[in-house]
Amino acid sequence: MHNRRKFLKHAGIGMASAYFGPLLFSCSPTGKPTVSLTEIGLQLFTLRDQLADNAVATLARVAEIGYDHVETFGLEVGDDGKITFWGMDIPSLSTVLTDNKLKTYSGHYDLAEFLTPGDGNQDTLKIAIDTAAALGQHYLVVPVPPIALIDKLTADDYRFIADQLNKGGELAAESGLTIGYHNHFWEFRTLADGRKGLDILIENTDEGLVAFELDLFWCEKSGTDSAAYFEKHPGRFPLWHIKDMDKNNSGTIVGGDYDQRPFMEITENITYAEVGTGSIDFEKIMAAEKTAGLQYAFVEQDFITIDPFESITKSYKYVKETLL
Repeated sequence: MHNRRKFLKHAGIGMASAYFGPLLFSCSPTGKPTVSLTEIGLQLFTLRDQLADNAVATLARVAEIGYDHVETFGLEVGDDGKITFWGMDIPSLSTVLTDNKLKTYSGHYDLAEFLTPGDGNQDTLKIAIDTAAALGQHYLVVPVPPIALIDKLTADDYRFIADQLNKGGELAAESGLTIGYHNHFWEFRTLADGRKGLDILIENTDEGLVAFELDLFWCEKSGTDSAAYFEKHPGRFPLWHIKDMDKNNSGTIVGGDYDQRPFMEITENITYAEVGTGSIDFEKIMAAEKTAGLQYAFVEQDFITIDPFESITKSYKYVKETLL
């Protein structure tokens, strides 16, 4: 686990899933909202250190700032099989959320084994489904493909992952859940056959079973126009991560030589900003919410350089006052 933490720290990538432990859904995914977004969520990976120190106090602060809902991460399974998040079992976490009037519609869950070609083990999927259902979530989101594959993902790998997501979606549906997939930048790399991984995933998954959570930062950092991407795949993105890009470090990290370089070598080109202070045109993107099929949006910032609660307050105020 220590090595995984060190890996994430140096990678500079927010992969909110149980694969990285404490470090690191009522609605059809294709249904388009009849009203504009009104609630603001927070992906809790943003406050991973604070949650590790005092989860109860941290969640109370999130609610005090004004957030309506949270997206979980960091499921851990003890030797006794007990499920916990930041030291709390599921009933305790549910109580803390209820006491603070926080909802949870979505969670990030590690499904590395299930998505690895030659493996496909469903054990972690079943645990994730049971956990998400117990928390009353609607979406069970895969935050990242198997780590060992990131720098060598092929079109065949993406097709396998798509097939697995369809299978997972069928199982999740039995518990009233929709399975989702969250992107980073590597899904926008051009593969040997000239295609992009995210397109393969979208085009080979059943829109009634599999949804996508577009991370706007990684989409834009990949040189892709998020609003135009919604036009390309309308109705497939009910979930968004809203996080901003450092104005002084806004160059793309996809295409040309970048597509052949290990992502660990390009982390210096990845820095973040509080939402509304960076280079991403969120107002343009928000205008395409109905095309995307947006239902829930989450503020997220992978690495913060100021007080974390000041950071999420700034981001909340921008989303509340400018985007909604």
